[in-house]
Amino acid sequence: MYHTPVLLDESVNGIVINSGGVYVDTTFGGGGHSRKILDRLDKTGKLFAFDQDTDAQQNLIDDPRFCYISHNFQHLKRFLQFYKACPVDGILADLGVSSHQFDAAERGFSHRFDGKLDMRMDNSKGITAAEVINAYPEQRLAQILSAYGELNQAYAIALRIKKARLVKTIETTGDLVEILSPFLPKGKENKTLSQIFQAIRIEVNQEMEALKALLEQAVDILKPNGRIAIISYHSLEDRLVKNFLKSGNFEGNIEKDFYGNPLTPFRLITRKAIVPQAEEIAMNPRARSAKLRIAEIK
Repeated sequence: MYHTPVLLDESVNGIVINSGGVYVDTTFGGGGHSRKILDRLDKTGKLFAFDQDTDAQQNLIDDPRFCYISHNFQHLKRFLQFYKACPVDGILADLGVSSHQFDAAERGFSHRFDGKLDMRMDNSKGITAAEVINAYPEQRLAQILSAYGELNQAYAIALRIKKARLVKTIETTGDLVEILSPFLPKGKENKTLSQIFQAIRIEVNQEMEALKALLEQAVDILKPNGRIAIISYHSLEDRLVKNFLKSGNFEGNIEKDFYGNPLTPFRLITRKAIVPQAEEIAMNPRARSAKLRIAEIK
């Protein structure tokens, strides 16, 4: 399969409360969540789906209620205004990398395969992972590895990458894994490599900036009582989502009115994140780190 949708029932049931409403799947991918949303809509409903990866177009849905937009979801508001679709009843985002992207060696997302250091979700533009690895100053590399990979040895890793690229350009995932070998604790090699690759991927695709843009735009384009559901896969994403849905800002600082009522744009539908059940994880191990949060605009 191109991609197995995570927390499918929980996320779709959480946002589709109007069968004739307008909904947005901001991360179309294999189309699993989109198909589930369409199943819940009547003939008057409408679904807009976004994806910047051209590979996702092989999964397009032939349905008059479906409109596909081949762009990053950070342009959500602009395109929905163009289609005169605002305001909408619900927004869904399944963040991270699809199974298809991880399993395509030539995309360079996974350390399990030897391929070009690319990691672009939209592989038609933008900087590649190779450019980040070979051109970024070591201080910037260390910042990325620390902030996005939460690595304790970020500076030492950045320094080793700097020294290695002076000898030879680092072109493939295999080159990078070989260079990183001294920093891979026995028994935790895959975990450490995943943290490093995650950090580089987030920088290549500017994922945190795109997520912030999505959350901010959601406030403007959701109808009153409209809902947003976001599935995240690492603590950086989840912290941003949790803070914003709770407080309306990324720091999580809740402002209150004169009477002590919180001044936030959302009502939380899920006080705690929803996580996959053991049965889902057994069928789809990549779901194990998923966290779903749902909120309703006031």
